[in-house]
Amino acid sequence: MKTRFVILFITLFCFVSFLQAQSLADRIGVCTSVNKALLLKQAGCSYVEIGIRSFLMPDQPDSAFAANLQVAKEAELPLYSGNSFFPGDLRLTGPDVCLDEILKYGKVAIRRAHEVGVKILVLGSGNARNIPDGFSREEATGQFTTLCRKLAEYAAGYDVYVVIEPLQSSETNFINTVRQGTEIAKAVDHPNLGVLADFFHMLRENEDAGALIDAGKWLKHCHIAENEIRSAPGVKGDDFTPFFKALHQAGYAGALSIECKWDNMDNQLATSVAAIKEQIRKSY
Repeated sequence: MKTRFVILFITLFCFVSFLQAQSLADRIGVCTSVNKALLLKQAGCSYVEIGIRSFLMPDQPDSAFAANLQVAKEAELPLYSGNSFFPGDLRLTGPDVCLDEILKYGKVAIRRAHEVGVKILVLGSGNARNIPDGFSREEATGQFTTLCRKLAEYAAGYDVYVVIEPLQSSETNFINTVRQGTEIAKAVDHPNLGVLADFFHMLRENEDAGALIDAGKWLKHCHIAENEIRSAPGVKGDDFTPFFKALHQAGYAGALSIECKWDNMDNQLATSVAAIKEQIRKSY
């Protein structure tokens, strides 16, 4: 068992080092299930972004997670990142917050992320962090900041990074822009906490690409989808070059995950990846 974990760790270390040496065009993944890994590989992707709740199963015992651990070891591509962190009924802000319960769940997710090689855990969880009516925004910000600090401190022991995902205002009333997410990251000021930039949510909130430059070292991960119907890049022809140029100017060294609504992923993926790579090529 120890030998298998050593091999997995070495493989992950080599992959991350390789990822950091690549151009952004070679650091593209997809938010999907692990059973799509071969399709992603054939389309020119380098990793899978898994679902934290569905794959890492933080609310389940290790015995239930064991099968997914084996799946990760046999996957065609590395599992680099994960999203969908906390369930909506596990309150992150408001009068019903139980920090011990949140951290118990979060620590299991972080530990299991390390076990399967996941480096980035995306903290979106719009429903869970939504500020209840009548609750102080200042107090909610303090609650969330404290949580992020404690998650980052624990994640540091596993070489995992937690990134705050700003979401459009129709999905949550708390942290809607990259600049707002960056403020939290700066307040925590821990190397294992950062912010995510989702181009779809940025477009919905009319946030300019300069926010990526302003985020600087705190920007650790990105998502992409087209604006109108959250389609895959290349479907409607959205121009993402302002974002890519900003990432280049910022010296961004993270990865880029496609998180969209597919009409037919099997048929659309290769074309979408090619469209993204072409826009990156024009921007760098």
